[in-house]
Amino acid sequence: MSFPRMLRLSQKFEGPELADVEQETRSQLAALELGNKIRPGESVAITAGSRGIANIASIIKAASRQLKDIGAEPFVVPAMGSHGGGTAEGQREILHSYGVTEEYTGAPIRSSMETVIVDTTPQGIPVHFDRHAYEADHVVVCGRVKPHTGFVGPIESGLHKMMLIGLGKHRGAKIYHRAIKDFSFLEIILAVADVILSKCRVAAGLAIVENAYDETALIEAVAPDRFFEREKELLKLAQLWMPRLPFPEVDLLVVDEIGKNISGSGMDTNVVGRKFNDHGATEDDTVNCKRIFVRGLTRETHGNACGIGMAEVTNQRTVDQANLVATRINALTGGHPSAAAVPIAFESDQEAMLAILETVGLVDPVDSGIIQIANTLKLGEVLVSEKYSPEVRERSDLDVIAGPDAMAFDVNGNLAPVAM
Repeated sequence: MSFPRMLRLSQKFEGPELADVEQETRSQLAALELGNKIRPGESVAITAGSRGIANIASIIKAASRQLKDIGAEPFVVPAMGSHGGGTAEGQREILHSYGVTEEYTGAPIRSSMETVIVDTTPQGIPVHFDRHAYEADHVVVCGRVKPHTGFVGPIESGLHKMMLIGLGKHRGAKIYHRAIKDFSFLEIILAVADVILSKCRVAAGLAIVENAYDETALIEAVAPDRFFEREKELLKLAQLWMPRLPFPEVDLLVVDEIGKNISGSGMDTNVVGRKFNDHGATEDDTVNCKRIFVRGLTRETHGNACGIGMAEVTNQRTVDQANLVATRINALTGGHPSAAAVPIAFESDQEAMLAILETVGLVDPVDSGIIQIANTLKLGEVLVSEKYSPEVRERSDLDVIAGPDAMAFDVNGNLAPVAM
């Protein structure tokens, strides 16, 4: 079997980039005049999640400094549900891997899996809240606004989800994901948010939106009474600015790495077209990848391979990298057990591709539509097979950097990554 030759493309995406992230963070918080609400000496919990948000350490450092300027005593709490293996130390390690340390941010990190049940929603759902955050005088909810990987609505991932899943820790995330089987995502989000905003002394939100190049496009401080209204608007911007594959019809998508720092689902289902079905596009997806091959895990995911179950094939080295306990905990907590399923594993990338290309239809493998990406956050540069050449020539948003060249397998039959 022959493999197609590949073109290296750069994609042009529209979207702004902030020039000074720290200054914008401070200016946004200053505009809320938090000194009228937060008194000198009062403690403020700043949330930090498990996603690989661009400049997150700088944003938290700037927020900490701004709060100190009004006399407050900020500290950081990991707000990441069951991630980090569902342990306090595991969650602290995730923050450290992003550069969020006490030394850099100037704020202590208080990591615990303990929660306080602050109330019960009208649906009978207990509302869990991180104990350290609950004991603080105030809370600043910091999080990225973006499309969710499994739910569709006016609110998806953002400040509300950070209050719900992130600050709910393992216990809260587990009960909320169970409740989603009986109630809509929006019903639960609004009910839990009502409780938290009325009882947990949330002083502000710090909403982050990124552009298609995984860069900070917008930071906005939001007053608690505007969370719902403003997050709806920011979600539309996030959808407009998000990255995408260069072509919607793909025989085989090769993904160099997945991880929790890339997406809650390991790889963003909005990008790969598996939002509603783990192993095939639906009429509601805008992308159709017939098969997906996952080649590795990010260092920052700490072995959490959640989302690998969406791939049809992988390699043995990826399976060996996986912390199956952490993966299992995360998948079960999220009510998505198939996300932890291990696909067919081969010793080499070449073997995996030879096998899986036999299953994409009657197309000859050398003529198949293959796209290789670094991950679903970094799509500015991709590799595509020659099948797409006629379309490439007609697209002003695509530039050929190199090729067509033979696929770059090493002596062990493994592909070179997109990002060299």
